[in-house]
Amino acid sequence: MTSPKADSNDSRPSKSEARKSSTSALQDTAVLQCERLDFVDLVPEDRPRVQSMKGFDDCYTDIVDYIVRCTHKIWDERDVGLIYTHYTHNCVLYGTMGTMYNREDVVRDTIQRLVSFPERRGMATHVIWNGNDTDGFYTSHLVTGSGRHSQNGHLGPATGRVFHSRTIADCMVYENKIYREWVVADQMAIFKQLGLDAHAFAEKIARGKVAQGLTNLDIGENRLMIGQYPPAETADLSIANNALEERTLQWLHDVWNRKMFGTIKDVYAPTVMYHGPLMKELYGVAAVMHQVIGLVGSLPDAVFQPQHVSSVECVEGGTKVAVRWVLEGHHLGYGGLESLGDPTGKRLQVMGISHFHYKNEKIVDEWCVYDELSVLMQLKMAQLQDLQASEEPTHD
Repeated sequence: MTSPKADSNDSRPSKSEARKSSTSALQDTAVLQCERLDFVDLVPEDRPRVQSMKGFDDCYTDIVDYIVRCTHKIWDERDVGLIYTHYTHNCVLYGTMGTMYNREDVVRDTIQRLVSFPERRGMATHVIWNGNDTDGFYTSHLVTGSGRHSQNGHLGPATGRVFHSRTIADCMVYENKIYREWVVADQMAIFKQLGLDAHAFAEKIARGKVAQGLTNLDIGENRLMIGQYPPAETADLSIANNALEERTLQWLHDVWNRKMFGTIKDVYAPTVMYHGPLMKELYGVAAVMHQVIGLVGSLPDAVFQPQHVSSVECVEGGTKVAVRWVLEGHHLGYGGLESLGDPTGKRLQVMGISHFHYKNEKIVDEWCVYDELSVLMQLKMAQLQDLQASEEPTHD
């Protein structure tokens, strides 16, 4: 039995036309989101501006379009020179291996990475943001990258191996230019997939920094406890913009600073998915709890210090919250930072960024990015300092 032919005058749209119409409606009425849109829909050609973007290039229709499009042009289309029109000359870029203080260093670093990974592609996973064109925008951009180590470069001889990794870049943007950026790239994930010697590379970088006169990457002593008092029960909520962000900062304080790990079961959904460092893909509350305890185990006296928080409603339902944070303490135990080996007592800091997806008041997805290679490099720096001190001549 054959199905009847559609009436030639039937004006009902096809499924593909309906999808395009739905996508077009979304593009015309709201700031873009990465979750459900294909790349061509994220960088539209004929879309009118839906957000005031004073001072931005004409091609950008909203802040998400700006971040996704310019990142793609610089990294994937290799128009590295756009850095000159998209970063200020005195921009500051805080990375997990050190800080850059000008635009030329950003250009040089970008070229060096493209030398080693000429096939690299970065896919926008989501962008969480706040702000406006009057006060400036703040964006937290999660990128899932893939590529192949096909050329000799800053990582040594090419291995020919492929890799996947996650990076989150937080940017402060004003009138088309990024003037401050925090980049957390999971470089240890790349090293493990390429089969490279992380210890040798970390020591090489550490020796270079020590030779420049740098002693550490620390940001100062922590204030977990004052005297013999326990950690404060209430978190500092001054950086929050709404009730959900306040709630997020409070439970993060309870878990990381007060060590109330049981709070995790009250905050996360039973079906939570955890997308973590080293490209971990884990499921369930117990897995999340194990990852948290593992990191705290390596730095048991560490202070968790949120630096920025923002949130956006999500087309998938619920809200996504981005938190940039620093975990600072001493290497006093065994835990998730396995490359550090036996406890050394050295002060170390972990810069990380987490994205949480809340639905029905529970976290259903977490993306957590920090770089174990950075922590290993800091440990090498501290050990080189000890070695230099032991070799200094003593005077009678």
